[in-house]
Amino acid sequence: MAKEEKKKEDKKPSGGGAPKSGGAPKGGGQPKAQKGGGERKSMISKTPHAGRDLPVPPPRLREHYRSVVKPKLMKQFGFTNTHEAPSIEKIVLNVGLGEAIKQPKMLDTVVDELSIITGQRPVRKKAKKSIANYGLRQGQEIGAAVTLRGARMWEFLDRFISATVPRIRYFRGLSTRSFDGRGNYSLGVKEQMIFPEINFDMVEQIHGMDITIVTTAGRDDHALALLRELGMPFRGEDKEKGQRATAAAGN
Repeated sequence: MAKEEKKKEDKKPSGGGAPKSGGAPKGGGQPKAQKGGGERKSMISKTPHAGRDLPVPPPRLREHYRSVVKPKLMKQFGFTNTHEAPSIEKIVLNVGLGEAIKQPKMLDTVVDELSIITGQRPVRKKAKKSIANYGLRQGQEIGAAVTLRGARMWEFLDRFISATVPRIRYFRGLSTRSFDGRGNYSLGVKEQMIFPEINFDMVEQIHGMDITIVTTAGRDDHALALLRELGMPFRGEDKEKGQRATAAAGN
């Protein structure tokens, strides 16, 4: 009997107790991530902002509008009421992504990029009807849009004029023919990398976007004067300044 008990003890696995971590049988547990199939890296930093406890300063461009631009526009157009002076109502950024039909994850990247650029979470846009030729179904997400108002709107416009527009390749000025007849201005951006907030290493695909500046002016000339005084670099500004300087020197 003693020999049989000894044989049973020899057959027991050595190092009794709970099995070591990592000793799961083959095929069990979480599967290894395949190459190129891992989780998508988020472009939004998880670290808290260093100045989150500091008071938020007023938008610089809004203060410039109230103190300089508004009185100048009232004098230029002969407005007697301060509410008649044109102002900016909202700014809309829209990205249409046709590739999202076959690759829905690309829309997540666009949403992250718009969040970084504007500081506001965008809204996903869905198709209103089905189009068989494009493989599009009604209700499918094919784009994203952000509507900025208030302080965020003025901050974005200030950064767009002073930091983003100078980074446009072969830039020769913005067109003055992009008004819709009711005082609203629209322009297209060919690539999102002109925004300094975008990290080149995190860009997966280059895409453009449409930016619409909605003003309270009912006429295009009022809106053009407003945007010009705010610092928008329109095409032909340098040529007009040169002609004025030449005429003044001749007189």
